Amino acid sequence: MTVHHARIALAAVLVGISAFGSTTGLHAQQALDELPLDELLVLAEQGDSEAQYRRGLMYELGRGVPQNDAEAVRWFYLAADQGYADAQFNLGVMYENGRGVPQDDAQAGGWYRLAAAQGYADAQFNLGLMHAFGLAIPQDYAEAVRLYRLAADQGYADAQFNLGVMYAFGVGIPQDDAEAVRWWRLAADQGHAGAQANLGPRYRNGRGVPQDYAEAHMWFNLAAAQLSGEDRDRSVRGRDAVAEEMTSEQLADAHRRAREWTPTPEP
Repeated sequence: MTVHHARIALAAVLVGISAFGSTTGLHAQQALDELPLDELLVLAEQGDSEAQYRRGLMYELGRGVPQNDAEAVRWFYLAADQGYADAQFNLGVMYENGRGVPQDDAQAGGWYRLAAAQGYADAQFNLGLMHAFGLAIPQDYAEAVRLYRLAADQGYADAQFNLGVMYAFGVGIPQDDAEAVRWWRLAADQGHAGAQANLGPRYRNGRGVPQDYAEAHMWFNLAAAQLSGEDRDRSVRGRDAVAEEMTSEQLADAHRRAREWTPTPEP
């Protein structure tokens, strides 16, 4: 899973982050460690797309070579032109952030689209955001929903969260509280703080799910442990408010659930 630069994309009382991707991440660093440097350089010069992508990562991360965004872009281009989805996605990120190239949302969207067509979840999610915001392309909520779903079906927590938001507000899709809760639960189970915060009121009020004060308290508690500022304060207020409606036995059950909760591993 890649690391993300945050971009706020929510309104009303919903809490969460929608994100544009970054090229760095555990899978990228592992890729660099799996091949001797001299062999990697030879393969890249010979036109091997994976080696070109990895060489781009070296420059993007400053691993074994001086950090150089322009060189990273050059090597990503060579791999992307051969259809290498990771490189296509990374080029989109470089254009979206103006790293090594002038900032250009249209170029970013074009590269995301190519990677998304190959099933690349990060690209599907980012392209969905571009449709939702109307960035360099006409705003199209239905297309955003379609792309979020493609990524969400692969277990992508941010996409699951955003899909829940679309269902909650009926944006690009018929409003459906039960579906909103279902997608938020999938994201929350992976540790998505925004989804956890959104589940708290739903379980407290029995909206889209049977009312369960202990479950509401647990999700408020888990969200508050991750969030900060006003987002954290909102979850703390929700937790404390529902606690006033609970028996001592329900509170004990809620605290036990929070202690025993563990995140579902990322796909």
